[in-house]
Amino acid sequence: MRIGLAYNEKPDGSSGSDAYAEWDDPSTIDAVDQALSLFGDVVRLEADEFLPQKLALAHPDIVFNIAEGLHGPCRESHVPALCEYLNIPYTGSDPLALALTLHKGRTKEILAYRGVPTAPFRVVEMLEDLERMPLPFPLFVKPVAEGSGKGIFVNNLCESPAQLAERVLFLLRRYDQPVLVETYLPGPEFTVAILGNNGDVRCLPIVGFDFATLPAGAPPVYGYEAKWIWDTPQNPLAIFQCPPTGVPDSLCRETERVALDAYRALSCRDWCRIDVRVDRFGVPNVVELNPLPGIIPDPAMNSCFPKAARVAGFSYDELIQEVVRIAWRRITGRTIPAAAAAVSA
Repeated sequence: MRIGLAYNEKPDGSSGSDAYAEWDDPSTIDAVDQALSLFGDVVRLEADEFLPQKLALAHPDIVFNIAEGLHGPCRESHVPALCEYLNIPYTGSDPLALALTLHKGRTKEILAYRGVPTAPFRVVEMLEDLERMPLPFPLFVKPVAEGSGKGIFVNNLCESPAQLAERVLFLLRRYDQPVLVETYLPGPEFTVAILGNNGDVRCLPIVGFDFATLPAGAPPVYGYEAKWIWDTPQNPLAIFQCPPTGVPDSLCRETERVALDAYRALSCRDWCRIDVRVDRFGVPNVVELNPLPGIIPDPAMNSCFPKAARVAGFSYDELIQEVVRIAWRRITGRTIPAAAAAVSA
């Protein structure tokens, strides 16, 4: 069997910018490659401008997709769309789900329509839109179609109209896309890793955020600074608890319920990580969905899906292999075979 690995690799010297925050380090790509080798030969397919030709020539039996895409608000849809065009099976959600979940406004519209709790919001396309802003302060702002903490800074929590206007204008200019403005949720935050499809969908142990570990004076926000500046291999930020301590079981179960509702509402497949935060009434609200979740292999790094998987008893390799098995079962109805060499070993 031939397994394609579709990815975007961070270029050298990109650590000081958030432009490539969503892309993967070589160490992650190597680790996924190693895990996939259980099933056969791995063909690396860097998702650059030559991907259509490479994918057509390789024509693997299945593509393990972790590619974030190059350009535009539908960039996460490009690899699965190419796979569908060439009739090549792939892991994860389809192009429509990936496009909708990257656009936080469209995601929240669907969640609200389906009755899944999410914070009240507006999508702002120009500064003049703030003149009709009906939401009370405090408000939180972020680019509408970014991930991995891009554009989410500690000063995006706005307490006044003047601060809101300044931050919205900054984000509009820097990221050249609309800005999501939403009611700030003051309660605890969790992230829920989900595996499966249809009637066999399960949550891995919940990961909770301990904002007391942030630098003194920092607001309780897990954004770009916390992900990429304050958290380093030399001084890891011990912000995550899995499972979270001191959280009532009832709140954990309700958090899992709304995460699963969101997973189904956006028609996610195989796996997804869903961020949830509690509002002032104690109700868990879905913040966003990540159907291409971060999977940094180093346990010292704060990568939530592998962290939850380890608590559930999966090694890193087993997590990657489980996603392939889930996808293969969805596509074929059968169990994917391991490579003969791996079986005999």
